[in-house]
Amino acid sequence: MRLDKKISPLDNVIYRNYRITHALRIALAFILTFLIVRLTHIPEGTWPLITLVVVMGPISFWGNVVQRVMERVTGTVLGAASGLIALWLELYSLPVMLVWCAVVMFVSGYLTLGKRPYMALLIGITLAVVCGAGPGDMEMALWRSGDVIFGSLLALLFASIYPQRAFIHWRMQMADYLMSLNKIYSAWLSPNLLDRPHLDRKLKGAMSQMVKMRSLFAPSSKETRVPREAFDAIQTLSRNLLCTLELLADAYWSSRESHFLMLNARTLRSAQLLMLDTLEKLSLMLLNGTRGDELNISNELNESAEELKALMTEMNAANHLEAQVYGYVWLSAQVAEQLKSMGDLITMVMQKEEAQISSVKTSKA
Repeated sequence: MRLDKKISPLDNVIYRNYRITHALRIALAFILTFLIVRLTHIPEGTWPLITLVVVMGPISFWGNVVQRVMERVTGTVLGAASGLIALWLELYSLPVMLVWCAVVMFVSGYLTLGKRPYMALLIGITLAVVCGAGPGDMEMALWRSGDVIFGSLLALLFASIYPQRAFIHWRMQMADYLMSLNKIYSAWLSPNLLDRPHLDRKLKGAMSQMVKMRSLFAPSSKETRVPREAFDAIQTLSRNLLCTLELLADAYWSSRESHFLMLNARTLRSAQLLMLDTLEKLSLMLLNGTRGDELNISNELNESAEELKALMTEMNAANHLEAQVYGYVWLSAQVAEQLKSMGDLITMVMQKEEAQISSVKTSKA
């Protein structure tokens, strides 16, 4: 999958309505599987249908479906083998068979609290399914085992048709988050307002947006082979950026005198407009892919950060150290550096520059 491919209008509609898409996929998969089972007269035909729903139902992202199917097949094979052994032992001694089942269920229960809980749980479930075939009924037990594996493979097939990719979801949600910051920042620092706007609900919405993205990191990493640490680093920068912008607004509206002073400072206003423009460009880059303008964004932010640092030096030399103004200039420089780091990281992820990603520290701000 090309990571920086533009998100098409069709992708945009499907991913914006992913719950409906997921429900339609399961419904169509169920109907087609039912027809296959009914037309081929597969014995114990309910098990492929049950397996299909169990595998596809909870998780729709491609990165998770593959792992889920692999765990389902592995757990099913081990559980089926244990069930066949149990049926064979029952022919000779019911107590021995019960002891065997108790041992398998003990192992299943113990492993359920480990790294592969789903696979461990399926060992116990499949053992119960196979043992329910009846004393010594190996043929039915084999059919049930095969049906579960067949259902898992069908789930993998249907999930692979126009799959829901967590990485695309992450790109779209990250783009929305950056545009939310753009709107919040624009409202906070608007020159047309006399009092600070109350944006608590918008701020909480942006924070909620950021937290929800965490669930996409693991499947995105599996789909793209991009290290999880890269997504964590972008998440850290996103949180730091939001906090810095909030502090920036506090400094901007701290007093009427300093507010009008900052409002009329050309360097500060240019920095504000550049940051707003950068947030919008990064959002569009996530949606449209990298097109070679990432270097321009980085250079402009570098220049802005240098200008702000030079302004702080001038303020120090002139002994003009009004806390609110100096703090605002310093925070503006921090925002410029954070945006540059975020732009670099997003570019690395979308272009899969693994050598550079591995050198990025999550604490970078």
